[in-house]
Amino acid sequence: MNEITPQELKARLAGAERPLLLDVRQEWETRLCRLDNSVHIPIEEIELRTEELNQEDEIVIYCHQGVRSAAVAEYLRSLGFGNVKNLAGGLDSWARTVDPTMRRY
Repeated sequence: MNEITPQELKARLAGAERPLLLDVRQEWETRLCRLDNSVHIPIEEIELRTEELNQEDEIVIYCHQGVRSAAVAEYLRSLGFGNVKNLAGGLDSWARTVDPTMRRY
């Protein structure tokens, strides 16, 4: 499993070549909190919407705690997406270790 820690993602987002952020949570969750400039494709829609993603992009997938996003990362890898990472611990870990001002749920 290819994972990226919240601290590693923070560093990547500060750089010149930022990864594409893919939020696979439900709509109500995105209203509570989210990472800026994320693409939102709920997990149940991913099979129908993969054409919206570029297989060549570096993609970091996240959800609340990293379980749904890990499943989506595996699915995208099976389709030939070569540079896909799961945010370890999801947004909950991000809020605890990188951005304590982010709303937790």
